[in-house]
Amino acid sequence: MSTLPSSHLRLTAIDTETTVRIELRGDLDYDNADVLLEAVTDKLTAHPRLRDLHLGCAGLGAVDSTGLSILLMIRRRTDAAHVCLHLEDRTPALDRLLTITGSMEYLTALPADAAARESAGAKELRADTEE
Repeated sequence: MSTLPSSHLRLTAIDTETTVRIELRGDLDYDNADVLLEAVTDKLTAHPRLRDLHLGCAGLGAVDSTGLSILLMIRRRTDAAHVCLHLEDRTPALDRLLTITGSMEYLTALPADAAARESAGAKELRADTEE
């Protein structure tokens, strides 16, 4: 059995005051996953008013168990910071991994406080339009 060398993970971040988007390109695996965790941790620390963290997954290659554990850890850290995690442009392979492991709902659902904010915003919008 031969193993292919891991494709280095490259990250491209776009920051605003309340939103960070990080584009992922390459493998999220044992060799590279810590790079993403470190980048997300730095963004959470550097942006105290951060509300949304978007991870663009279109360029994501292989994701192994270490990569999955890093995504789960990122979710825990964003929840603790009251930041909404968005896994966007997921590849079919990533969706299959999240489904098989039962982590799809946990990683893609809005945190309880964000869902409450959106619900409150929708109620305010309805109240404004009913007046």
